[in-house]
Amino acid sequence: MTDPPVPYRVLDTRPETADTVTFRLAPAGRALPPFAPGQFAMLYAFGVGEAPVSVAGILPDSGLMHTVRAVGAVSRALHRLRSGDVVGVRGPFGTGWDLPLAAGDDLLVVAGGIGLAPLRPLVQAVLAAPQGYGRLNVLVGARSPDDLLYREELGGWALPYCGVTVDRAGAGWPGRVGLVTALLDQARFSPAETTAFICGPEVMIRATARELLHRGVLPQRILISLERNMHCATGHCGHCQLGPLLLCRDGPVVGYDRAEHLLTVREL
Repeated sequence: MTDPPVPYRVLDTRPETADTVTFRLAPAGRALPPFAPGQFAMLYAFGVGEAPVSVAGILPDSGLMHTVRAVGAVSRALHRLRSGDVVGVRGPFGTGWDLPLAAGDDLLVVAGGIGLAPLRPLVQAVLAAPQGYGRLNVLVGARSPDDLLYREELGGWALPYCGVTVDRAGAGWPGRVGLVTALLDQARFSPAETTAFICGPEVMIRATARELLHRGVLPQRILISLERNMHCATGHCGHCQLGPLLLCRDGPVVGYDRAEHLLTVREL
């Protein structure tokens, strides 16, 4: 038996791309327990259903920030939210980014597309306590300039290196074009003393992790966030199974030392 959704009120919304929106939520009554970077919530659109959505920001007074792409019935309903609307929230669920593991290390944050959303609170946490870590590098890839998230915020992060690349450049795009792995040549990190955090399409995760292994980053210090069809968020229904892992319970953040061989099996 799962707990019922807790009502949260929409504070404001902000369009990110043509099909993606960011909104901030505040408790409309009782607040849920604190979320950690990398965890997710089950968001309930009343009259439609619920879906898992990564936390894109952890706000004061138990507030939450989420970024949603409209791809299904629930996400389209969430995409239409406006200030003052109420949604149901359950959570927190899943494993978060293991920042204690990275203490004193150089950090590589590698995001593909909407995978930047669950990595954003990790970057914010490190920027709030930079003395606990080495050099922070953020590498971002997107399909096109129009698909980039948090564009103004990216430009304001004071980092040793923040690189952005796109698969296809539009007119007037002054930046790089190509795979996100090509940005590793500009990043500033010592592989033997680096922890990497990766989220995005699985093909991008595999390519980035393999390149980091080749450069000498330890597999247990490559943390990835995986997405499957999460349904119950408690590990009971099996919809999110990946081999021996139930990603709503054992993930979504998993060490590459555990996930590498699972990601090589087609349709596992």
